[in-house]
Amino acid sequence: MGEKVVAGPFDLSDRQRHRDKLRQCLTVLERLLEEKRFDRPKNLMGLEIELNLAGPDGMPRMMNAQVLDRIASRDFQTELAMFNLEVNIAPHRLGDRVFDRLAEELRTSLAYAHRKAGEVDAGIVMIGILPTLGQRHLVLANLSDVDRYTLLNDQIVAARGEDFALDIDGIERLVCRSRSIAPEAACTSVQLHLQVTPGRFADVWNAAQAVAAAQVAVGANSPFLFGHELWRESRPPLFQQSTDTRPPELQAQGVRPRTWFGERWISSAYELFEENLRFFPPLLPICDDEDPQAVLDGGGTPKLAELVLHNGTVYRWNRPVYGIADGVPHLRVENRVLPAGPTVVDVIANAAFYYGLVRALAEESRPVWTRLSFESAAANFDAACRHGIDARLEWPRRGRYGGTTQVDVVNLVRDELLPLAAAGLDAWGVEPADRDLYLGVIEDRCRLRTNGATWQAATFHRALEKGLSREAALAATTRRYGELMHLGEPVHTWPVGLPEPVPLG
Repeated sequence: MGEKVVAGPFDLSDRQRHRDKLRQCLTVLERLLEEKRFDRPKNLMGLEIELNLAGPDGMPRMMNAQVLDRIASRDFQTELAMFNLEVNIAPHRLGDRVFDRLAEELRTSLAYAHRKAGEVDAGIVMIGILPTLGQRHLVLANLSDVDRYTLLNDQIVAARGEDFALDIDGIERLVCRSRSIAPEAACTSVQLHLQVTPGRFADVWNAAQAVAAAQVAVGANSPFLFGHELWRESRPPLFQQSTDTRPPELQAQGVRPRTWFGERWISSAYELFEENLRFFPPLLPICDDEDPQAVLDGGGTPKLAELVLHNGTVYRWNRPVYGIADGVPHLRVENRVLPAGPTVVDVIANAAFYYGLVRALAEESRPVWTRLSFESAAANFDAACRHGIDARLEWPRRGRYGGTTQVDVVNLVRDELLPLAAAGLDAWGVEPADRDLYLGVIEDRCRLRTNGATWQAATFHRALEKGLSREAALAATTRRYGELMHLGEPVHTWPVGLPEPVPLG
């Protein structure tokens, strides 16, 4: 949804013409794949992080336009709501000290943005869901003043035809309604991109789906929404419900939600693009002037603009991406499961774990997806979102006996997945110092059973025990989180609770 679009009404002929263009794009994509037009391997990765703006009181600040004016960098852009920003880090080649370089770039960018936000009494908070967000903040009036967000909201609301129902039953239960998609803006995430060849795409995507649960379990950082303590990673159920174009009758019929884990392992990238067209009506029937078949026949590289835009409105947790760089098309897997934060070190550790793990699993002689049902992978993802680092997952047994077993995620990660991730990073050519530093962060989280979600929950309950109201405890937790986030030490080292006031005199 990063494309610039112009809001306007659509009539029946617009939708039919758009559907025809989508089919043309899909046919051209198939030709591009058959004719092997895609870029050769470059081991390129990319990183995007969605951010929150909050004031010294811990409350959200609806001023991304003012902050972006002061930042004045193409690396930063708007996100759905006025308290959101997004930072994009330029693609890097996996290898050497890439993770240390990424960490330094990210620290520099966030420190600069935080200083600029401070000029308007705001600050950057890198967190999955800002604990101080209330229903009053997530309303249509607080969407960013950008045509594509207004248009997307209008089309999703029209497709649904009624208010959005939010019902998340976790440690506490939240039941409420919204007249817009604004609650989606509460979800701030990290998106990890990996450029892959068409021949490797299916293996990498399948591997990413298989490990999504482990990623979420160790990286959970979103336990609160609207003053309620919900799932350890509450973004996925919130995202699904706040973008759900299906009224209850269509849900009962088994119509698929637009925020979707998927339903099967794949054998090619084409299958995902084709499914997106077959299962999901276009929300933004905007037609580009390009004739993709004519461009391809003429030896050019088609933009496939309609396909790219439609693909951006189907919110798979691992999304296929078609892109063009230097006139050459390429494919990427966009991993979208992780929350933002808590610190730069934590974000880079999560990235190192992911890139190492998908490399190793994609190259196994007996891949995990041949030994684990897709239904089990989806159930694992749900369990990891609910329980975070305390989750139990179903996983293939090691050794000759086969089958699957239930295992604590911390044991699975420490005993099996971290060694695989280390081998994968070695295969990428990552320096051992980088490998050991960042995978060590994941190991320490598992050893201590601590991540962003557990720290937030523990600190909130300590504040309640001190006599603070729920609202004051959430605000104090948010302020303390922001202080520790900017100090930069990984979250498993953070002291739980609020600092004691310094006595006077």
